[in-house]
Amino acid sequence: MFKALYEKTIKLAGHKNSKKILGFISFIESFIFPIPPDALIIPMTIADKERWIKIATIATFGSVLGAILGYLIGYVFFSEIGVKIFELYGVDDSSFLKNKISSDGGIATWATLLAIAGFTPIPFKLLTITSGFVQFNFFYFIIVCLATRGSRFFIIAFLVGNFGLAMKKLIEKKLMKISLIISITLIIFVYFVYNFMSRFVS
Repeated sequence: MFKALYEKTIKLAGHKNSKKILGFISFIESFIFPIPPDALIIPMTIADKERWIKIATIATFGSVLGAILGYLIGYVFFSEIGVKIFELYGVDDSSFLKNKISSDGGIATWATLLAIAGFTPIPFKLLTITSGFVQFNFFYFIIVCLATRGSRFFIIAFLVGNFGLAMKKLIEKKLMKISLIISITLIIFVYFVYNFMSRFVS
């Protein structure tokens, strides 16, 4: 089923409204849709290399807006909607994610989990929904989502837009490592800046 859905999603890259479709796919992927925006970003960038920045920007903002909705689902409608989405992905017990924020790592642990979910097979949507459920700091949530999704989509679009299909294998092998380093660096930087500014405000 997922393979057929993936193939249909790729075909949408050639649609006249492909950018709007990309924004929509990026949006719903953050809380329920199984196919990542990459499936559209790569063929769209190959077809229109000069607009790789615009393509990456659309995907990033669509994804972050979807993540906010995922957060809202977890915060307000976890029992009604969130649990159903978890079950859709074969997760019957969502407590294992909730327990992570209660561990010694606290915010740092959860931010790292969110960052990792931005690049790995771990469904990003499960973390966005659970973030709302455990009432994870919304400021950190937005920063982590922007850093992880943004670095991922911009790296993909940049490489494909400037080097074409030759970069496909590199993207498949090195994307997670490169973008994870960038996003975690940004998260750490923002974390220290936020704490530094909080001392003056309080």
